[in-house]
Amino acid sequence: MKISKESDQKLVSLYIKGNEEAFGQLVKRHKSKVFTTINLIVRDRYLAEDLLQETFIKAINTIKTGRYNEEGKFFPWIMRIAHNLAVDHFRKGKRYPTIIMEDGCPLFNTLEFSEESYENVQITKDTHDRLKKLIQELPLAQKEVLIMRHYMKMSFKEIAETTGVSINTTLGRMRYALINLRKKMTLTKSAYDKNFYPD
Repeated sequence: MKISKESDQKLVSLYIKGNEEAFGQLVKRHKSKVFTTINLIVRDRYLAEDLLQETFIKAINTIKTGRYNEEGKFFPWIMRIAHNLAVDHFRKGKRYPTIIMEDGCPLFNTLEFSEESYENVQITKDTHDRLKKLIQELPLAQKEVLIMRHYMKMSFKEIAETTGVSINTTLGRMRYALINLRKKMTLTKSAYDKNFYPD
């Protein structure tokens, strides 16, 4: 039996029965596309390689503990794991978008050295922290596109390709995310910089 000719579903079945080579074939078959997706999100080759490994380790654990039930749909399933790990890593790693000054220093670092603007820095930080909490309350699809666009600086085309939807759907999700954010900011009566999330 030539294992490389088998379907993903068959390979998963063989792996469950103890055939380690079967999972190796799944990795070989899909790792390139999985890596590309992760790298598109994190934009760091070394981090993408780490997350690629983490993706397949998570898949192994899920399969070995009998929780895999994506019959015949291994590729969309592994891509979903990769996508979620990459987005989660990025969301945890950044408190707010970094704005780089002309000299290459982050805006917030520059402001902290000026006594007269310390209060402004604190207000800005508080606003970003409130926004981060409100973003977490958005529906998943809206939260995802907003994080990818404003935190990861991805284009709408890249977001559409990564999430597997059309550009129009991506634009619609962004529009509703911004509308919902504005509503939430109004309800909490918080100060809001309208230039932070432009239309």
